[in-house]
Amino acid sequence: MEQIADVSEGRSKIFTLPNVLSFFRLCLIPLIIWLYCAEHNYLRAGNMLIISGLTDIVDGFIAKKFNMVSDLGKILDPIADKLTQAAMLICLVTRFPMMGLPLVLLLIKEIFMGITGILVIKKTGSVYGARWHGKIATFLLDATIILHIFWNGITPAISTAFIISCTISIVLSLVLYGKKNIKALNRAKQFAARRKPKWNQKQSNI
Repeated sequence: MEQIADVSEGRSKIFTLPNVLSFFRLCLIPLIIWLYCAEHNYLRAGNMLIISGLTDIVDGFIAKKFNMVSDLGKILDPIADKLTQAAMLICLVTRFPMMGLPLVLLLIKEIFMGITGILVIKKTGSVYGARWHGKIATFLLDATIILHIFWNGITPAISTAFIISCTISIVLSLVLYGKKNIKALNRAKQFAARRKPKWNQKQSNI
């Protein structure tokens, strides 16, 4: 019982080191935008982005290694990730207009996944983790962002190739995640429909 209580207490904690690091990443976003768009200091903005990425790795390691996983952390960590990606894409659009394509698709993907994900949790009680296609999409998007920040003389051909690649991966991930979530919702609906007649029959017998 004490172990269960400890786990429950740990998940409800707010001021853990991983959560502080996630909040730190959120605080870095305005600084990165200012360095990139106002100061046009692309190198320093890129360095801040690397610090943000390293912090992401460290907070994940600490949370798992020292049992500091919390419910707040499960929310803060992905929010910090997605907001950082979106902020960098917005910055890059000022120099590379084609970046608007993955930016729009990323926003559509996250809104769709957020809505359907909440419905899946509500209807089934299940929480699905990241899939291979989601990890590939994230890797390609991060690689595209870093490449365009640090390579000032990137050629239009290479720029276009990376942007198209990450765009395709986002679309693929959106479709596969969408199919999975919709399938889970349909199963939950069918399961509820099968249980309803039995419940009504029991009520009538009473």
